[in-house]
Amino acid sequence: MQTVFERRRPDAAVVQHSLAETRQGVFWLDDVDRPRHPSLAGHRDADLVVVGAGYTGLWTALRAKERDPGRRVVVLDAGRIGWAASGRNGGFCEASITHGEENGARRWPEELDTLDALGRRNLDEIAETVQRYGMDAEFERTGTLSVAVEPHQVEWLAEEDGFLDAAATRALVDSPTYLAGAWERDDTALVHPGKLALELARVAAELGVEIYEHSRVTSLDDDGTAVAVRTAQGTVRAERVALATNVFPSLLTRTRLLTVPVYDYVLMTEPLSATQQAAIGWEGRQGIADLANQFHYYRRTSDDRILFGGYDAVYHPGGRIRSAYEDRPESFERLASHFFTTFPQLEGLRFSHRWAGAIDTCSRFCAFYGLARKKRVAYAAGFTGLGVGASRFAADVMLDLLAGDQTERTELRMVRETPIPFPPEPAATIGVTLMKRAMDRADHREGRRGLFLKTMDAVGMGFDS
Repeated sequence: MQTVFERRRPDAAVVQHSLAETRQGVFWLDDVDRPRHPSLAGHRDADLVVVGAGYTGLWTALRAKERDPGRRVVVLDAGRIGWAASGRNGGFCEASITHGEENGARRWPEELDTLDALGRRNLDEIAETVQRYGMDAEFERTGTLSVAVEPHQVEWLAEEDGFLDAAATRALVDSPTYLAGAWERDDTALVHPGKLALELARVAAELGVEIYEHSRVTSLDDDGTAVAVRTAQGTVRAERVALATNVFPSLLTRTRLLTVPVYDYVLMTEPLSATQQAAIGWEGRQGIADLANQFHYYRRTSDDRILFGGYDAVYHPGGRIRSAYEDRPESFERLASHFFTTFPQLEGLRFSHRWAGAIDTCSRFCAFYGLARKKRVAYAAGFTGLGVGASRFAADVMLDLLAGDQTERTELRMVRETPIPFPPEPAATIGVTLMKRAMDRADHREGRRGLFLKTMDAVGMGFDS
């Protein structure tokens, strides 16, 4: 069976025209002025060192100062604020901390109500923080419109709250591919990813956090009473350390096989004209996602562009992270083709930016947490593409763990359990390749999961978007 994106493929000339003047670069980071922070030099003492200045690290620093304003907090990053996943995502800030209700129900059914409540509270607290500090992050509580683009997907949506038939869905956003939809109005906000990272850094610095860029941490040395966090030019000695290194190789041997880097690809259009906007409707500014294993996510920006990403999720043999992997013409051509299948009335529109980012995928598809080095070092990773909102929850989990506090968060089985590690190479490459092929086959067989996917489901490594 062909998918709608194969049955209704646009003319190749339309795709080539749309990409002809596209710039390789991250729109969200091009769209902001980024203040520079110094590099670490010499020796510092601190109560808490946070490694990583993306969302998880910045939330951890901010929340640490909110809990204890007198705490000395230092943030170290190998690059600049928000330069990696935090500045490259689609800006969907979701309430779910389990990568969706189905994933949570499959793994922790007895905790699902608590996990859902904690996730919604976390999103509410993000909204309150944005308002309290006057953060210019383009935070909008828009909800998500899930759309069925194949007949079998209509059945998946039929029992959802907010179900819409084809006509009602197309009245919201007009695509000839839409057969049904479901609009969840409260559990997703949209943000400007680059602005959110910079605003978290601004607020943290105003609360007294020291932030150092271009300060790659090379080692953690525990002398029995504290941890020395070393970079090439300096050292910070701290009582506690929080690792927020996301997809990059862990500083802890024990967690290095718990994540693999999977590259996600994104296109951003030029601003739409008034005529083009009228052709598709979309006045409500909802985020949109379709329902296949290989799914697309898309949204409008404040200046009336459309971000269109997803579908291809590429693991490169050896699990390496390389800037060269970010420019993959076949992925951008595929995305552009799928865009004009979705919105054929926008033919002639060009894409201004193309980029990619590495996602820290783990086998349970949502973040895991833990302690190391005699409980002086906490870590959180494995967000699998849903970390914009969940990163704040992770910050609170790490701070609870480092404090030795028993809280509603730390008592969760979801927090106490560790995901199944990926096998070492070359087995990891073989496994990821088989998984991707199996998901593609399911998408071409009306969603029916074959033996491989059913086996992965049974051992706790199955994925269903």
